[in-house]
Amino acid sequence: MKKIFLISIIGSLVFFHSLAFSQQEKGIFIKEIKADSSDYIIGPEDVLHIHVWKEDSLTRTVQVRMDGNISLPLIDETMAAGLTPLKLKEVLIEKLKNFLDIPNVSVIVTEANSYKVFISGQVRTPGVYRLRSETSIAQIISMAGGFTEWANPKKIIILRKENGKENRIIVNYKKIVQGEDLSANITLKPGDTIIVP
Repeated sequence: MKKIFLISIIGSLVFFHSLAFSQQEKGIFIKEIKADSSDYIIGPEDVLHIHVWKEDSLTRTVQVRMDGNISLPLIDETMAAGLTPLKLKEVLIEKLKNFLDIPNVSVIVTEANSYKVFISGQVRTPGVYRLRSETSIAQIISMAGGFTEWANPKKIIILRKENGKENRIIVNYKKIVQGEDLSANITLKPGDTIIVP
């Protein structure tokens, strides 16, 4: 019996090693999305430094509000959430053309606070996890300290808001670990809530 248990543990370790799951510090993994990359999507609570060249009065460090907007001189409200820094730069340049001849704008994400998920239920450390990289369901379970002895890892629920609707995704963690269904090891999205029954 101990031998079977030991083989099962070794198999799980090999699986996670194959996922390149090397956690240097909480929330940082090998495939990191940098806040200045073309893949990073700005979200609420992110802090942006908007620099307008030769226009100190227009240069600001702003926080993206919960409604997704930022406020800037001359152009007032601008929707930032859902855009990449490059796309927001293009939007700001277009708006500033009404006031400046050739606006030169840069957008830098100084604090990436919007990429967070919530985990509750039968894990050892439930709570809010701010992430700095793409993170899968298997990785977040490990970050939360693993399951408690009462957990049902076959029916993990992910609540995800998409297009104004809340979707429920059921994940069988055991199939992921056993290599039967690696597609179930989905990548989490900002705002996801993971419930371990």
